[in-house]
Amino acid sequence: MLIAVYGVFALAASARAGFQIATKFSEAPVAYLLSAVAAVVYIVATVSLARPGTRAYRISVVAVTTELVGVIAVGLLSIFDAQAFPSETVWSAFGRGYGFVPLILPVLGLIWLRRNRPGRSRI
Repeated sequence: MLIAVYGVFALAASARAGFQIATKFSEAPVAYLLSAVAAVVYIVATVSLARPGTRAYRISVVAVTTELVGVIAVGLLSIFDAQAFPSETVWSAFGRGYGFVPLILPVLGLIWLRRNRPGRSRI
C-alpha cells in the first residue's frame, strides 16, 4: 500500500511539475523546480521501496528522509516567505493541496523502513 501511494505521488508530482515548467515557468521558477525535485524524490522512493536488498533499503532511507526534510523546509518557506512561492508546489504549506499527505507519508515511510530493515529478525 505504501509503495502504491508513493507511485501515485510520483505520477502526480511529475505531471504537475512537467505542466508547470512547460506552461508557466517564468511565473515561479523556484516553486516549479521544487515541484520537479519532489517528483524525482517520489520516483526514487517508489522504485527503491519496491526493490529488495540492502542497497535499495539505503536508497529508500535517503529518499524518504530527503522528502521529509524537503516538505518541512518548503512548507516553512512557503508560509514565511509566500512571495517566493506565488504558485503552490507539492510540498507548499506542508502539502496542504494534497491533504497533508506529503507531510504524513515520509513519517509513515520511515516507520515502515525501520520495521522492515534488512537483516532484522522477525519474531
